[in-house]
Amino acid sequence: MSDPAHFVIVGGGTAGWLAAFILQDAVRRKSIDARISVIESTKIPNVGVGEATTAAFRVLLQYFRIDEFEFFRKTEATFKLGIRHQDWRRKGYTYYGPIDDPHQVVKTPKGVPSDFLNVYSVAAGRPVQDMHLFQPLLEQHKAPYAFKDDGSLIALGPYHHAYHFDQALVGKFFAEKAEGVDVIDALVSDIERNAETGDIAALRLDDGTRLKGDFFIDATGFRKQLIVKGLDASWISYANELPVNRALPFWLDIGEDEEIATYTRAWAQDSGWMWMIPTQSRYGCGYVYSDAHTTADEAKREVEQRLGREIEVRGDIRFSVGRLETPWKNNCLAVGLSSSFLEPLESTSIHGTIVQMMMFAEAFLKAPEQMTPTDRDGYNSRVARQVDDFRTFVNTHYMTERDDTPFWRDVRENRIHGETRRRLDFWKRHMPRREQFRDYLGGLPHIETQLYYPVLDGLGLLDQSVARQEMERTPKLRRFAQQTVEGLTREYRAAAGKAIGHSAFLRHVRDMR
Repeated sequence: MSDPAHFVIVGGGTAGWLAAFILQDAVRRKSIDARISVIESTKIPNVGVGEATTAAFRVLLQYFRIDEFEFFRKTEATFKLGIRHQDWRRKGYTYYGPIDDPHQVVKTPKGVPSDFLNVYSVAAGRPVQDMHLFQPLLEQHKAPYAFKDDGSLIALGPYHHAYHFDQALVGKFFAEKAEGVDVIDALVSDIERNAETGDIAALRLDDGTRLKGDFFIDATGFRKQLIVKGLDASWISYANELPVNRALPFWLDIGEDEEIATYTRAWAQDSGWMWMIPTQSRYGCGYVYSDAHTTADEAKREVEQRLGREIEVRGDIRFSVGRLETPWKNNCLAVGLSSSFLEPLESTSIHGTIVQMMMFAEAFLKAPEQMTPTDRDGYNSRVARQVDDFRTFVNTHYMTERDDTPFWRDVRENRIHGETRRRLDFWKRHMPRREQFRDYLGGLPHIETQLYYPVLDGLGLLDQSVARQEMERTPKLRRFAQQTVEGLTREYRAAAGKAIGHSAFLRHVRDMR
């Protein structure tokens, strides 16, 4: 009898342990004779930072029947119901991007195209977020839950929310949930390759041992230790269209009586933008900036001036923006920051890891000797398209009215990608529709109109006359859309009046243990 196939994950953290957790479930369901090892060294400190997700994370929790309230307690998690975009369109202008989609709860008349509620809102000159349940909750810092008469919790709607959390704690959480995974406390010092195939044959560890494996997952972050240093995979840069390339992270404590925001704050600055992500005790913050337009010292002074207080910077991180040309090369698959990195404007990193690993597990995972070049090509083409779509969406945020600093003039004039311009040109003549986004991820969640509409509307990039022409062609639909939007807005404003404050919800969940 042959030995079980050995899947080796190098690097723990959020990406590595998500990969291990999804893999251990998939090999069991598919009856693949395999064992899984995670190599993570206690010599490398896992520094917790505030990180935000998309709703795909909650889908993952529900798919694996993980107790959401336990997750809140163990990871310092808070709700993320959307993003507050401040000073992007122009200084002094704020818009929100709630992540729920009201079209989910409306029975669309037969033959009606998707997104008709968004089209009506634009035609009527109403902010598209007004009909969202999450919008009044965002404004009022409330949770999407209310108390029933017996004191238990009830969800206010069917929509998936997202989370903010301490990413170091999330890695530990999934490490506890991953069953039957071996953990090896070591560093990889060298990589052995098969002379004929070029595959990774074994890893040399810093304790002198040699670890053989059949399939390897690189979760080593920016180091890309296996996929680039070991296999020389090529990197495709997005630096021209996404010019921010450094980050100054810092913490801000949350006051005892301070209500906790239910949104990620993305605050545009002179040479980039600042993130503010709440966990249960503090805000994880950072200034993502372009070093072609400012220095670290100048960036720190700018933040302190904006906040009216001194900050303690926790590093000056330089990063390369882009993706691997082949995130699956030979018998190695890269996940998380080893695979791609974009500025954290739309929480694409963890989202990408979840979707990529779920897609790999469902569509491509088999015994390593049965995996083929066709499998690799199929996976790589899908991930390339996914990350390119992320790039285009993030790049769209820079189509602003701002021209008040050299950075904003530069991005407007020189940094807008051709695909971004093509999409925006098309949407000057046609309203965005879900049908315009091809499904190549097997139905897994992706950035489509539910996220595009608030950004396009908030930046003033949609033409009201085009929306009106569409609505005028079908007066009956226009009346139905008007009644629906007005009804949803009233209903959700009333529901927000019953919602629990965010901090009160978190206290209640902590007391449930």
